[in-house]
Amino acid sequence: MKTIQDINFEGKKALIRVDFNVPLDENFNITDATRIEAAKPTIIKILEDGGSVILMSHLGRPKGVEEKYSLKHIIGKVSEIIGVEVKFATDCVGEIAEKAASDLKMGEVLLLENLRYYAEETKGDIEFSEQLSKLGDVYVNDAFGTAHRAHASTTIVAQFFPENKCFGSLLAQEIVSLKKILEEGEKPVLAILGGAKVSSKITVIENILDKVNHLIIGGGMSFTFVKALGGTVGNSICEDDKLDLALEILNQAKEKGVQVHIPVDVIAADDFSNEANTQICDINNIPDGWQGLDAGPKSRELFNQVVLKSKTILWNGPLGVFEMENFAGGTIALGNSISEATKNGTFSLVGGGDSVAAVKQFGFENKVSYVSTGGGAMLESLEGKTLPGIEAILK
Repeated sequence: MKTIQDINFEGKKALIRVDFNVPLDENFNITDATRIEAAKPTIIKILEDGGSVILMSHLGRPKGVEEKYSLKHIIGKVSEIIGVEVKFATDCVGEIAEKAASDLKMGEVLLLENLRYYAEETKGDIEFSEQLSKLGDVYVNDAFGTAHRAHASTTIVAQFFPENKCFGSLLAQEIVSLKKILEEGEKPVLAILGGAKVSSKITVIENILDKVNHLIIGGGMSFTFVKALGGTVGNSICEDDKLDLALEILNQAKEKGVQVHIPVDVIAADDFSNEANTQICDINNIPDGWQGLDAGPKSRELFNQVVLKSKTILWNGPLGVFEMENFAGGTIALGNSISEATKNGTFSLVGGGDSVAAVKQFGFENKVSYVSTGGGAMLESLEGKTLPGIEAILK
C-alpha cells in the first residue's frame, strides 16, 4: 500500500482529493471542521517535504453553479487550520485552474472550486478526469468519505498517474483500522450494530459473522429480532417483512459460533417525544401504545460485560434515540463501556453517521481508538466490497 510516507514531494505539485464537504450555517460558517482537520497531516507532510498542494473537493449537491455551494466560503477556515494562507481558483478545470496551478510556488496551497459544479465529476467522465490530472505531478487520495464513489476525482483521475499515486495519511489510517477489525482483530472480536432498520445492515451482518465472536444488536433493529422470536413489541419500530430474515441471521450466527446479544429491557414511551411518559419494560412484553426508544438498565449492564471482555470492537449505530435527552442513556452507557475497554488496551473503531455523531456529542471522540470519517464508505467496506477509490490507487 503506497502512502505519502513513501514519496518525497520536494519540487512536486500534489493534487489531493480531500473531503471538505462540511456543514455550513446560514452565514456560511463551518459548524463542524473535523474533515478539514483530518486532512491536515497529509497537507503538512507534503509542504514540509518542499512540495505544493492543490486541493480538490465537492460541497453539497449543486445543480450546476450555485453560489451557496462555492468552496470560497471555507477558504478562511482551511487557512486557519493548516496555518498557511490558502489560494483559491474560481474553477476546477480549464484555463483558470491550469493558470492557478502553474503559478503555484512550492510551499503554497491552492483550493479548487467545487468539483460538482460539473456533472462530469459524478459521471466519472474520462476527459474531465484528464483535465484535472494536468494540474499536478502526483495524485493523492485522502477522501475516505467518497472512496465508495467511482467519480472523476476519486477514482478515474488515478489512471493518469500510473506511477505517481498514493494514499493520504487519513485514507491509509482508515484502511488499516478496518483491516484491524475485519482481518487482524485480536479475539474476542465484538461488533455492535444499532440504528433503526435491519434491512440497511443485512449485508454487513452477513459479511462480519465470519469475523466476530460476539454481535450486539441494538437500537430500533432489535425489535425485528424480538418479534421474530415471539416477543410483543407494542408500537416499537419493526420490519414485519424481515422476521424470517432475522431468524435466519440468528441461525447463521449459531452455526458460526457467534454469540448474539439483544437488549433484555427497554425504556418505553407512550409517544415519540422527549416529553413522553416513560416506563422500563421487559423487551418481550412492551404494551400496546408504547414504543421502545432506548436500552434499559439490565441491557446496559449486559452489554457492559460483553464490551469489557472484548479485545477488538466495531461500533456502528446507537442503542436508542440519543438525539432526545431522555433516550440517550443507553448510547452514553455503551460509550462509557467502550472507553473503559479502550483504556484497558482494546482496539475500538466507531463508524457510521449516527454513532460518530453520538461519540462527538457525548465527548467520547478521544476515548476510542479510531473514529471513521466515512459513513457510506465504511458500510460498504464492512459489506466486504472493495471501494473504487481505494482500488484505483492499488492498481
